[in-house]
Amino acid sequence: MKILKRIAIVLASILIFWMILAAFISGDCNYEKSISINAPVEKIWQNTNTLKSMDQWSPWNDLDPNMKKDWTGTTGQQGEKVCWESKEAGNGCQEVKKVDPAKKRIDTDIKFLTPYESEAHAYVTVVPEGNGSKATWGFTSKIPYPFTVMKMFMNMEDAIGKDYQKGLSRLKEMSEKP
Repeated sequence: MKILKRIAIVLASILIFWMILAAFISGDCNYEKSISINAPVEKIWQNTNTLKSMDQWSPWNDLDPNMKKDWTGTTGQQGEKVCWESKEAGNGCQEVKKVDPAKKRIDTDIKFLTPYESEAHAYVTVVPEGNGSKATWGFTSKIPYPFTVMKMFMNMEDAIGKDYQKGLSRLKEMSEKP
């Protein structure tokens, strides 16, 4: 009986420590990656200003070439939406929230349903840089309490950096073609 009591005390102590620690860690999660592209802003913007154009360079299509996608809404307008189903890439939806042609920025909301539920706000911007342009792809999300402790063990560059680099490299290749 004493052993069970000690185990319960240790487990309760760990749980209390976890909850206190989590209270001091922000749930904000941000990541972005940029690439220089030897092409005019307008050409790159044509490859980033709709979900369908972004799908052409998405690295996640490689996970499942047979991914089922359902497109709704008007292409390149607020409300354009794609939902996907895939054993390898999970299930979810991405919807355009804002397209700003003047600032060359598109904002979308993503809802992942599987393998675990989460939400993120994603964006792509294109700005002039020297004789070419710079494209930036990023997202913001919120990790719910008490899972904020997981940030101590996460490295976003290790987790998704290669995927973002692959996507941006494809965007660069598409945009630099004559």
